[in-house]
Amino acid sequence: MSRLRVAVVLGGRSTEHAISCVSAGSVLAALDRERYDVVAVGITPEGRWVLVPDDPALLSVSGRELPAVKDGQAVALPGDPTAGGLLALEAGPLESGPAGLAGVGLGAVDVVFPVLHGPWGEDGTVQGLLEMAGVPYVGSGVLASAVAMDKAVAKVLLRAEGLPVAASVVVRQGSPVDRDAVAALGLPLFVKPARGGSSIGISRVDDLDDLAAALRVAHAADPKALVEAAVAGREVECGVLAFPDGPRASLPAEVRVAAGHPFYDFEAKYLQDATELDVPADLPPETTARLQAMSLRAFAALGCEGLARVDFFVGADGSLTVNEVNTMPGFTPMSMYPRMWAASGVDYPALVDRLVQAALQRSTGLR
Repeated sequence: MSRLRVAVVLGGRSTEHAISCVSAGSVLAALDRERYDVVAVGITPEGRWVLVPDDPALLSVSGRELPAVKDGQAVALPGDPTAGGLLALEAGPLESGPAGLAGVGLGAVDVVFPVLHGPWGEDGTVQGLLEMAGVPYVGSGVLASAVAMDKAVAKVLLRAEGLPVAASVVVRQGSPVDRDAVAALGLPLFVKPARGGSSIGISRVDDLDDLAAALRVAHAADPKALVEAAVAGREVECGVLAFPDGPRASLPAEVRVAAGHPFYDFEAKYLQDATELDVPADLPPETTARLQAMSLRAFAALGCEGLARVDFFVGADGSLTVNEVNTMPGFTPMSMYPRMWAASGVDYPALVDRLVQAALQRSTGLR
C-alpha cells in the first residue's frame, strides 16, 4: 500500500513565525516515515509558499537565533478540489513534469498538518483555504480557529457558556481609550494583542500613566488590543485531544516563572531557562477534575476540533478563571501540550499520529 502523504505547513506571516518553525521541526521528527510520505511546506514572513528541506535540525533554536523560512521552490495549494494538490510554480528538484513548467503537480496531499501560530495561519485563514481545496487538515475549522484567535470574541462565547473569564476592555488603534472603563479594571493590568500568542506584544501595567506605551506595543502586533484585569493565581494549562469516542482532557500542568520576569513572557517561554514546569500540576483531585471538565466545556463552546490547550488561573481558594483557548498550541520540546499528554499516557509520536488520523477521519465542508 502507498503511504499517506502529509504536508507539514510551517512559518507564516505572523509574529510567531519562528515558534511555528520550531514546533514544525518537532512534528517532522515525530512522523513515522514508514507510514507517511512527508513534504515540508514553508510560508515566508512575506507570505510566499515554498518547499523547505525535511530536516528538523534546520528548524531548531540555536543559542538566541530563531529559525525562519527563507526561500525555495515556490509552490501553491489552489483553492480548487480538482487541481490535484500542491502545484510547483517554478522549476525545482521535486517537480514531476518538464523542467521550468509552471503549475506542474507535485502530487495529491492526503492531509495537511498546519503547524502555524497566530494570524494568517491559526486564525481560520489557512483553514478556509484547505476547506476550499477539499484537503483534510489537523485542528479546528474556520470558525473555531478565528474565534479562539480573537481573545475578545472568545470571551463572549465563554461567558455565554457560563465559564469565568477576566474582565477586559477592547481598544482599537486610533480610537479613544475609555479611561473610566480601564480604571474600573483595577491595577495591575495586562495589555495584549487581541489576536496573537507566544506572549508577543504583551505588557504588564502597574501605573495608568504607562497605559499608552503598552498600547503602542500591543498595536504594533495587532490594531485590536485587549486591556485585561490581572487575575491572581497559578498559571495552569490543560490539553484537549480528539479521540474516536469524543474529546478527552489531559492531566493539567503548571507554569512557574522565575524571579525577574513579571509574567510568562516570550523570553521566559523560549529563550531563557526561566520557568519550571510541573507536569502534572500539584492540585487537589477535585480541582483537577473541575479544570478538566471546564476545558472540555470551553473546547465545545468555541466549536474546537482535533486539539486545543485551555489556559487557566487557579486562585488560592481553588477558583478557576479561563485565560484563553489555543487551537494550535506549541509543539516545541518545551511546549506544555505534548508534555501534558505524555504524562497522560500519549507520547509525542503517538500524539502526532493521533492528530493526523483524526484529521483523516473528518471530512471537509459543512459538518
